[in-house]
Amino acid sequence: MNVHSSYGKSAKPGTFVMYLVLSVWALTTIYPMFWIINNSFKVSRDVMNNSFSLALDPVMINYETAFERMNVGKSYLNSLIMSGGTVILVLFLGGLAAYVLSRFAFRGRRLLFSILYASLLIPAFATVVPVYELLIQWSLVNTYWGLILPQTAGNLTFAILVLAGYMSTIPKELEEAAFMDGCNRWQMFVKVFLPMTRPAFASASIFVFLWSYNDLFSALIFVNKDTVRPIVSLLNEISSQYGTDFGLMATAVSLTVVPVLIVYLFISKYIEKGLTEGAIKG
Repeated sequence: MNVHSSYGKSAKPGTFVMYLVLSVWALTTIYPMFWIINNSFKVSRDVMNNSFSLALDPVMINYETAFERMNVGKSYLNSLIMSGGTVILVLFLGGLAAYVLSRFAFRGRRLLFSILYASLLIPAFATVVPVYELLIQWSLVNTYWGLILPQTAGNLTFAILVLAGYMSTIPKELEEAAFMDGCNRWQMFVKVFLPMTRPAFASASIFVFLWSYNDLFSALIFVNKDTVRPIVSLLNEISSQYGTDFGLMATAVSLTVVPVLIVYLFISKYIEKGLTEGAIKG
């Protein structure tokens, strides 16, 4: 009893400090989001004069302007199509590549892993010119594929490494048992590896979707036409068309970020599970 009580007393200060640090960090993250949402219910003049006051008399003019003039619904649909298409392609191609890299021993395998890790260090803006030239030649600029294909290429490496690391932890005995039951390689991938790597696929899909959804840099370059503009470019569109309407800009940020936060609250457990159950191995 004395040992347990002394352990509890010694653990209390450390626990208090941990919660204190986490609380401070949470405030630095949550308060700016609250400030943005609060100011989205004010007119631009009130945002300039009293940006830190509560919107006790909220106005909806900013949201009405965003939906009526900026066609927010179409932008949401564009984001869903392009980000969803990117996720599907990344998971399909990345899953197959990860299966080969994790379960087959062949010459050059380590070199491929080294190239994949090295490619993570290449910044996206360094590839803009050649990618844009290719899209022009293929007539894909200002189309859905004009954003899906570059984002697929940009996120594929991450997905391959995460999925390959998870698949490498699957016991060889399961693979041998599936072969004895008459499974070929494709059936092995679909019936054995896909069900067992669902957490990793879920984590990869969530990260890829969020990165694709928030990719303003690529959206402004490859799909700057109104008919295919994603929601993330709404802020830039509003700032360029309506000058310094800070209430409308706060509304644009809220419309862009809040849906992602809501989705994340429901799927965060899958992210944690996928990242903790499988380790990245080379």
